[in-house]
Amino acid sequence: MTTTSRLLTLLSLLQTRRDWPGSLLASRLGISDRTVRRDVDRLREMGYRIEATMGPDGGYHLDSGAELPPLLFDDDQALAVAVALRTAPALGAGIGEAAIRALATMRQVMPSRLRHRLDTLEVTTVARPGEVASLDISLDVLVTLAQTIRDRVTLRFDYGTDSPRRVEPHHLAVSDGRWYLVAWDLDRDDWRIYRVDRIRPRIPHGAPFTPRAVPGGDIDAFVSARFKGADANAWPCRGTVLLHLPARDVLPFAGDGTVTAVDEQSCTLEAGSWSWGALAASFGRFEAEMEVVGPPELAEAFRVQAERFARVG
Repeated sequence: MTTTSRLLTLLSLLQTRRDWPGSLLASRLGISDRTVRRDVDRLREMGYRIEATMGPDGGYHLDSGAELPPLLFDDDQALAVAVALRTAPALGAGIGEAAIRALATMRQVMPSRLRHRLDTLEVTTVARPGEVASLDISLDVLVTLAQTIRDRVTLRFDYGTDSPRRVEPHHLAVSDGRWYLVAWDLDRDDWRIYRVDRIRPRIPHGAPFTPRAVPGGDIDAFVSARFKGADANAWPCRGTVLLHLPARDVLPFAGDGTVTAVDEQSCTLEAGSWSWGALAASFGRFEAEMEVVGPPELAEAFRVQAERFARVG
């Protein structure tokens, strides 16, 4: 192992846990305790704040520094960061230009073997039909929201044309290129999800608060459930139809539904929606003969829809 690769490995180890006994580092790297001390000194000269710990198993831990030191990545880490930078504009967080400049800086200092691997990876972000376009979000607003979440202080903000809001900010979430703030609305005494592109924070912030537990304890499941118009992460109405279409023709348009082939010319599709009428209408987009497998509420929704469409003519 070369000195450079050993330093990379040492730095990676120091980043994975707070304290490392010197003897354990030596064992992991296959070197002597003395060499560990010399390598730690080299990293310190590069700007990394590595503190020595006292005691019988004296060792080291990595502190955050006041300035950004040179970043040492192994090959996989460098490529992972480069790919993330290439796809960053799709997040719509006002960091597109900065991401492009950062990628150019990284590429310039990459060894040729990594540049060639990176250059073969062309990434194009394509929106799916019906998917909302990414919105440019102010990075300053994102940082402000993140700080109030970290500091656990009440946030006041203007929200479109609505009256000012007072909330306890809980979490930032991204879905389909849009950013959302999950928060407890103090005036409405309920959880709310706000689009970040419509938030205009007011300064100064409010009083500190004790964080509440998001319903269910899982932020991903909670936000997904709210997007489905429910309190649980499941569609309130689910049903199944037999479609007289091959499964291969249904799969590309099934969304989060489940397609099961019956034979070469038919399949079943189980899907969900916020209402039985909306579910029946969603099945109608396939423009094929179909039969309701269940439940009865879905069959009734089809009957109501048929009468409604008949009156249109």
